Amino acid sequence: MTTFFILYFFILGIILGSFYNVVGLRVPKGELFKEDRSYCPHCRHSLSWYELIPLLSFTLQSGKCRHCRQRISPIYPFMEFFSGLAFAASFLSLGFQFELLLALLLVSMFHIIVVSDLRYMIIPNKVLVFFAFLIMIYRIADPIDPWWASLAGGGLGFAGTALIIIVSRGGMGGGDMKLFTVIGFALGVKLLIVSFFLAVLIGTAASLVLMSLKVVGRKNPIPFGPFIAIGSLASYFYGIQLINWYLGSFF
Repeated sequence: MTTFFILYFFILGIILGSFYNVVGLRVPKGELFKEDRSYCPHCRHSLSWYELIPLLSFTLQSGKCRHCRQRISPIYPFMEFFSGLAFAASFLSLGFQFELLLALLLVSMFHIIVVSDLRYMIIPNKVLVFFAFLIMIYRIADPIDPWWASLAGGGLGFAGTALIIIVSRGGMGGGDMKLFTVIGFALGVKLLIVSFFLAVLIGTAASLVLMSLKVVGRKNPIPFGPFIAIGSLASYFYGIQLINWYLGSFF
């Protein structure tokens, strides 16, 4: 039965992930409800249902639009697979308990933000407000112990990132600041600090690799949203273990 539910959440994740791709692409352009059907970004041909099957359509079409034969960005199937895998892993880790809802909310928010940040280098305010509202309701129903930890986490996420922006003179963006505010409210102070540390560590390592391979130049901006997503999810699932390992190893 567990295998059935893992498969169920994986399929649910890739289906919702396909929708999250659309949201991440359309919200920054204000087009979320202006188009009834998904369309090819190159020739704008409306796509049929069999061209929209998550993962499968991309594979069968060899990663190209059936009409104009232009290549489809691999980020779309990759992110669908990400949500499917993350949904399944969330269920495997938490099972059918109330906290599973928070995990799925975080995965969903990060999916949309990563797509938008990679495509436009924008973390949309509308997406953050929407998920902040849902996470706030969740935290009222299931508060962190102590109850004020969410408020402290949100405050630290906002003030700490704002200070970094001021000191670094724009080393991070306003979208990152708002995102860390939402993350802090969801996770609390301790896990927020772990998520920030991991995001910076992973982001720095990835940037050095990309520059060494000459994929990006030293002066080319790199979106930080994907690294915040990776660091925050790692902190959510493994943050307490990392804190205990760190304290046990060095103190």
